[in-house]
Amino acid sequence: MQLAVIGTGYVGLVTGTCLSEVGHRVTCMDRDTEKIAHLRQGTIPIYEEGLEELVARNVAAGRLRFTNSLPEAVDGAEAVFLAIGTPTAADGGADLSMIFAAAEQVAGVMSSPLIVIQKSTCPVGTSVQIEQLMASVLAERGVHIPSHVAVNPEFLKEGAAVQDFMQPDRVVIGADTVEVAERIASLFEKLASRERILLMDRASAEMTKYAANAFLATKISFINEIANLCEAVGADIGAVRRGIGTDPRIGPAFLAAGIGYGGSCFPKDVKALVKTGRDFGYRLQILESVEEVNRRQRTRLVKRVLDHFGGSVAGKRIAIWGLAFKPGTDDMREAPAVTTVSELVGDGAEVVAYDPIALTNARRVLDGTVQFAANALSCVEGADALVLMTEWPEFLKLDLGQVGAWMKQRVLFDFRNGFAPERAAEAGFAYFGVGRATNEKVPISAGR
Repeated sequence: MQLAVIGTGYVGLVTGTCLSEVGHRVTCMDRDTEKIAHLRQGTIPIYEEGLEELVARNVAAGRLRFTNSLPEAVDGAEAVFLAIGTPTAADGGADLSMIFAAAEQVAGVMSSPLIVIQKSTCPVGTSVQIEQLMASVLAERGVHIPSHVAVNPEFLKEGAAVQDFMQPDRVVIGADTVEVAERIASLFEKLASRERILLMDRASAEMTKYAANAFLATKISFINEIANLCEAVGADIGAVRRGIGTDPRIGPAFLAAGIGYGGSCFPKDVKALVKTGRDFGYRLQILESVEEVNRRQRTRLVKRVLDHFGGSVAGKRIAIWGLAFKPGTDDMREAPAVTTVSELVGDGAEVVAYDPIALTNARRVLDGTVQFAANALSCVEGADALVLMTEWPEFLKLDLGQVGAWMKQRVLFDFRNGFAPERAAEAGFAYFGVGRATNEKVPISAGR
């Protein structure tokens, strides 16, 4: 099938590339001329494992191309995916202005029957609004071209997005007719068995995406609450996690205690679902608490750093390992590290940070407030404390004895529980995990 994808962010670029990989002819369109120029040259604007190779292979095969021209992208397409950002608006809901504008523009240039597929995460009812907008534009043009709006939410984990798309655990399709739903389902027939393709109405498809992300965010906030209580009562969150995660009704995923969730999806989707509840006169109290716990967790853990140093880190050199919101991505959106760095700098600390992938994006967010190191060891040189914010494998493989030798004081705040407390103790570190027993003893001869 000939397809167009509007938007070349994480979702759009992965969607277009992976659909071309299974044989469809795809044109990816974006208004960002610099981004399209880079893509045409084979430079990928995001870090996503396996994506660069797929782009190169399908461009060479003639199945994938990039353009800044909407008419060029839509011309001849049988279906158009809208993969446009829906950031958080001032009222907490989703800002739909960009996806509405894109839909209107598609309607303004389309010249043949078209299925418009809402890939972006949008509140319930958005697909109907898009359909109405497009109908209005077509009426103004005085043309009668059949068009349908469907919903196909993405369930891609950053850092594993290609794998998630190529081996989906489910494909959700919301459409107003069975014929349209089946037509979209045919796009994924090489990727998912029929049992994994779930057809439903559009409102249910829109709600499914929000419900999935809200539930996962709830698991994260829940385990962080339990971790905090473990510290108070002397229990170990690692043991508790194993104890509850082996229950098949619960499962082990998203039960890692830490500094809370971030990224481009969970924060905005929880907010948007809470806003939808308010709009329909229903208060989602559990999700309101999920947000509050996530906010509080960041502040609570930063306070532990301050408390260790007598209430202030003024004049202290603090090393930060990891800036992206999780390993496997360079995404800094809603990254907990941003809050942590801001609070430490605000208290007078000298902060030095390193991330193996996200430094370019981190400079845009944090430049002028922190120093950026060239590698993990130079980051900790002369540091009074090390804070693990992102559990990149390269950090966890390092010899803590060697790390400590570079530091002024051997103090480790392990906000992702990446290191075994015993390992830290053997290397002479004062150790602070999340939901674990702490070891606050620091050898007199710590550091170089």
